[in-house]
Amino acid sequence: MDRISLEQLKDTFLATRTDWCVSLFMPTHRAGRDADQDPIRFKNLLRTADEGLLARGLRPGTIREILQAPHQMLADKGFWQGRSDGLAVFSTTDSCHFFRLPLTFDETVVISKRFHVKPLLPILASDGLFHILALSQNRVRLLEATRHTVHEIPLDGVPLSLAEAFPETAADRQVPFHSGTPAGAGKRPAMFYGHDIGNATKDRLLRWFRLLDKQLRDLLADRKSPLVLAGVDSLFPLYKEANTYPHLLDAGVAGNPEGLAPEELHAAAWDLVEPIFNATREAAAAQYRRLAGTGQTTGDLHDALAAAHHGRVEVLFVPVGVEVWGRFDPDSDRMDVHETPGPDDENLLDLAAIQALTKGGTVYAVAPQEIPDQAPLAAVFRY
Repeated sequence: MDRISLEQLKDTFLATRTDWCVSLFMPTHRAGRDADQDPIRFKNLLRTADEGLLARGLRPGTIREILQAPHQMLADKGFWQGRSDGLAVFSTTDSCHFFRLPLTFDETVVISKRFHVKPLLPILASDGLFHILALSQNRVRLLEATRHTVHEIPLDGVPLSLAEAFPETAADRQVPFHSGTPAGAGKRPAMFYGHDIGNATKDRLLRWFRLLDKQLRDLLADRKSPLVLAGVDSLFPLYKEANTYPHLLDAGVAGNPEGLAPEELHAAAWDLVEPIFNATREAAAAQYRRLAGTGQTTGDLHDALAAAHHGRVEVLFVPVGVEVWGRFDPDSDRMDVHETPGPDDENLLDLAAIQALTKGGTVYAVAPQEIPDQAPLAAVFRY
């Protein structure tokens, strides 16, 4: 799995405006019979992109330049071994970016003057992503999750166990007292309690957790995603003492996580984060309704776009699965909307959402019927 950040959107996607940008999206499969068909589906997308570029009057040589890197990816067997749930590819004549992400995309080809990034909103939006830190003295894992997916993120450059952090003390006796039953099908994991950890071990754990915290702080630097701890009760207060990530939840998944699959940890953690996501989104919708008519909200795309470009959007609701094609000139605040995308058009909902996100706003990508007041979109202004 690959990672995408708001900084990349600012520095790469929003900055890239060239003659033609090709954006490709498709679902992928980690294993099984469907996985064997993924390269074929990607080849079909490239054919569609080729035909679309040809229809726009590009010469075959230029088309080959734009699609050269994606064609190389198609032939690279190693690339297809690192799949997640969805693939996004962005290519121009002089650059190509790809992301294997825990999102299931519809098969889509967009050819425009700017990259089409709206399908990425569920992983960038404020209620689309959370993380799970599974802790034990013998093993630590970081999981990245959405509502429907979960995947482990490698933790490079930090010790992944207490023994690895302090090899000189690895032979020390660890007290095995516990209550509960061993982890297994239909059983709760063993529970270890604070009085089983001596002061020397507590000190080593705290020092190790500070190393982990520094790594997580770097990995999640531009995130606002909730972080859920999974571990035995005695580790919770120690990790919280070392923690500097501001979105760590007070509640966690109690029990030894060593024998639990990512899917089991995901199910338990989702029970904790879903109410938070729902409450935050409902509070934002209530704020929109409360301020309606005061000049601090709008359901108008033009007004929202202009405000987003000037950094005035505090909260924005945009509908998933909806496209509005046209052009927006931020210098004159002029917007033109077209029923079908023209050569210089871009998805204006996409543009509003990304501008709001990259300028510090909170964005919710929701079903059209969940937009407050059933408007085309809904924005709350900072001022």
